[in-house]
Amino acid sequence: MENWPFDQPENCATIVSRTVLEGRASILQVSHDEDDHGWQFLDNETVEAEQAAIVCLSHIVALDPSVIEVADLEPGWIATRSHGGAAWVRKLAPPELEDDA
Repeated sequence: MENWPFDQPENCATIVSRTVLEGRASILQVSHDEDDHGWQFLDNETVEAEQAAIVCLSHIVALDPSVIEVADLEPGWIATRSHGGAAWVRKLAPPELEDDA
């Protein structure tokens, strides 16, 4: 894609909900990780490892071109929306919970 808008290359590995990948749900949350600048494209359900897949960033854009609207999301931020096609709402990601175990 000419003028690629993301800070990571098109072939960058991203995390995606299997429900999104299989076309059963819309992308409702995008996170841009602060630690490694990775991207996650999720539905609003809790994603356990077995419910996620890894695909290249260009595949996500092909699945849902509206994610280009949040390509400038700063690391450490998330964007959410209520349903596919709704406006994205950006906010600072909450701190990750420490595992005391």
